[in-house]
Amino acid sequence: MQALSNARQGESYTIKWMFGLPDVLEFLHSRHVEEGSTIRVIQQCRDSVIIGVQDIRLVLGYEVAEKIKV
Repeated sequence: MQALSNARQGESYTIKWMFGLPDVLEFLHSRHVEEGSTIRVIQQCRDSVIIGVQDIRLVLGYEVAEKIKV
């Protein structure tokens, strides 16, 4: 298990667990990013990660990506 911030670009992962501020988690859950979801890492940037889940693309800051384990 590793942090999403360390995941490889172009790979698909299943989210094992995630924690953080309730507002952030609520936002992610509303976009189908939750435990058991399969996501694809589209791009690793210097301070963010772009992920795809279903037909949605999200940019997550490094701090948020550190708290998501895949």
